[in-house]
Amino acid sequence: MKITKYGHCCFVAEPKEGVFIMTDPGAPDYSGLKNYPENISAILITHEHADHLHIESLQEILKNNPNAIVITNSAVGKLLDEASIKYIKVEEGENYELMGVQISGFGNRHAEIYDEFGQVQNTGFMIDKLCYPGDSFNFPDKEVDILALPVAGPWMKIRDAIDYAKKIKPRIVFPVHDAMLKDFATFLYTIPAYFLKSDDIVFKKLEIGKEEIL
Repeated sequence: MKITKYGHCCFVAEPKEGVFIMTDPGAPDYSGLKNYPENISAILITHEHADHLHIESLQEILKNNPNAIVITNSAVGKLLDEASIKYIKVEEGENYELMGVQISGFGNRHAEIYDEFGQVQNTGFMIDKLCYPGDSFNFPDKEVDILALPVAGPWMKIRDAIDYAKKIKPRIVFPVHDAMLKDFATFLYTIPAYFLKSDDIVFKKLEIGKEEIL
């Protein structure tokens, strides 16, 4: 599968030739989007936090990609209704076929930060055999080949991320939810890489803006 990562949790997957699926175009400081890609088939939005959903950016993406569909959950859907943006609802246990690509929803809640702070509906998505959980460590009821693994944030520990990947047992992992890792903190990437290697799981940090085959 071809993957182009733009930043944080925004990446474009090409699970099938000519089918381009974008995830979580959050605020520009997070998403890394400076120019809006074209030929996007669908945009998946896991939840409403600003590092995953930025209405103005989404509107610009849709201007460039008028045939793209937005796929998300009910909570995000309410915000999109206010902005008059059409969407298709896919939540936990629901499926949608997009040009021969299976998109499935799993999980329903954002991982806990502290008590109810930041608690919103969070839907993880499977794109064929690529798993992207959003801000959670919820488990899909499907075989996973590629895992987009959150590695930093106020709702998680790196130990949780490593254990999650070990239980899912993908062939390969690439890090997401990492916009807060500045140059002095990038040593953190070496930790999951080291501990996943013993389970024969490849950890690959993607070069921003470069299409890579996983």
